Amino acid sequence: MNDIINKKVIFQDLGLIDYKQAWDYQEQLFAKEVAKKLANRDQPIEQQEATVNHLLFCQHPHVYTLGKSGKESHLLLNEHSLAEKGAVYYKINRGGDITYHGPGQLVGYPLLDLENFFTDIHKYLRLLEEAIILTLADFGIRAGRIEGLTGVWIDYEEQINPRKICAMGVKSSRWVTMHGFALNVNVDLAYFGYIVPCGIADKAVTSIQQELGYEVDMHQVAEAVKVHLAQLFEMELQEA
Repeated sequence: MNDIINKKVIFQDLGLIDYKQAWDYQEQLFAKEVAKKLANRDQPIEQQEATVNHLLFCQHPHVYTLGKSGKESHLLLNEHSLAEKGAVYYKINRGGDITYHGPGQLVGYPLLDLENFFTDIHKYLRLLEEAIILTLADFGIRAGRIEGLTGVWIDYEEQINPRKICAMGVKSSRWVTMHGFALNVNVDLAYFGYIVPCGIADKAVTSIQQELGYEVDMHQVAEAVKVHLAQLFEMELQEA
């Protein structure tokens, strides 16, 4: 465990940003904190440097990303069709299968040293889901979990027409996390029709706009997610 506990989290809203640019930025922050932890192992407590936690929010132009455990066949577009749709495609180093990011979707990247909070990846994922569930409740949407499936779902109990509203995929090393969640707010759901979302062929995808029947304010959604994450993780959020 860390000898120096730091629950302060630096928040940045990156706005609409190219996926690769945001990924590179994550990798930079991630590598810095992992290197710091490795260096701290050889230092007496008085010379150790506290790790820094980050929370990044953004939106991406149309992009498909495939996790380490995913199948390329779950992308239903060829290179020419991708270009026609104005989308790009990346294989990346998170867990999970294929997903879509695009304008109108709130993407969150927590880069946390979990030794500042708790050392339990399962708990980490469940708290990310809980922050989204509580946010959706703020907007009058009842959501929850489906056993065996990561993410947040509508019609999660009866499962007559279960539909995913938030996808998740993370990476961690030495308890430092990266990647995160993608909450469909006002996103164009047609783009999910060109993949097998998260490798699940028999369940639909939805958005807050789809469920409520009108467009919602992205800023209000983002603020609600921030509040719930801060409360659940006992974070001290600081603007960058």
